This record gives sequence, C-alpha cells and structure tokens, in this order.
Amino acid sequence: MARVFRGEFHQKVDGKGRVSIPATFRRVLESADPDWTEGLRPRFVIVYGDHRRNFLECYSMDAMDEVDARITKMPRGTVERRLLERLMYSQSHQTEVDEDGRIVLPQKLRDKIGLGPEAYFVAAADTFQIWKPETFEADEMAKTEAYLDELPEGVDILSLLPPEES
Repeated sequence: MARVFRGEFHQKVDGKGRVSIPATFRRVLESADPDWTEGLRPRFVIVYGDHRRNFLECYSMDAMDEVDARITKMPRGTVERRLLERLMYSQSHQTEVDEDGRIVLPQKLRDKIGLGPEAYFVAAADTFQIWKPETFEADEMAKTEAYLDELPEGVDILSLLPPEES
C-alpha cells in the first residue's frame, strides 16, 4: 500500500462548511486519483452511511474503485449487495478539493455528525475520517484505551499484526 494517509489534524470549519484538507492528505488524494494531473482538483468520496455511523469516512478514488469492484462482483439483487449499494453509493457524496485546499461539507453531513466550528481528521490507511472532536475523544479514544488496557503488560503493539504470508 504505497498511498496511505497518516496523522491526525484539527481543522477549522467556517459558517459555510468550508474546511481545509491537511496538506499531506491532499498529496495522497492527488496520487490516488487516476484522473488527477497538475492543475486539476483531486476528487474523493465521503461516505456518511447509516444511523450508527458518527463520523464521515473519506475514500480516495483508488480506494473507492476497490470497493466498487468488490460490490460489482456480488450477485445482483441480493440483500447484501443492495445494502452495500445503499450505504456506499446512496449515502455518499463525491467532492473535490478546491484550489485553496478546501472542501465544502454539505449541511446534511455536518448535521449528521453534529459538526461545529472544528473538525478532527484522522488517518485510516487508504481512507481518512472526519469527526466532531468531542465525539472522537468520547467514543473512539475510549474504545482504543479499553482495548489496550486488556492487553498484557508490556506487549508490543506490532504483535497484533497477522503473520506474513510465505
């Protein structure tokens, strides 16, 4: 996986829903958009999903193409395919980064996660997430800390990786 997002960033959101995409994230979006060239705006897909999701998941075009290909291989008309189509296509928003490095988050998406004047960007390999900072702290950090507390004292976190295939 050559193109991955890394890091976490607090970004201001203005009254019109404009928010700057962190510069390092923009470079990944450019490299993972097969149609992007210098002077064009990199595109990506924001999936806001179902009622249980309290963050926005942002897929690079390459990552979304991978998901699309997997959904397309599923049998047409199955409950599983229809569910994935609804969650990944209907409940998503394709956007592009403007010349100032910003996007406009539609009001519907801001309302869905209760986003106020600040957004918290969190890298997740070939996707990144946009959270309301307080929700991330209360939900995700609490889950991570609880999981880590269950590990034996002094365990190397890299031991969680699956074994390499031979």
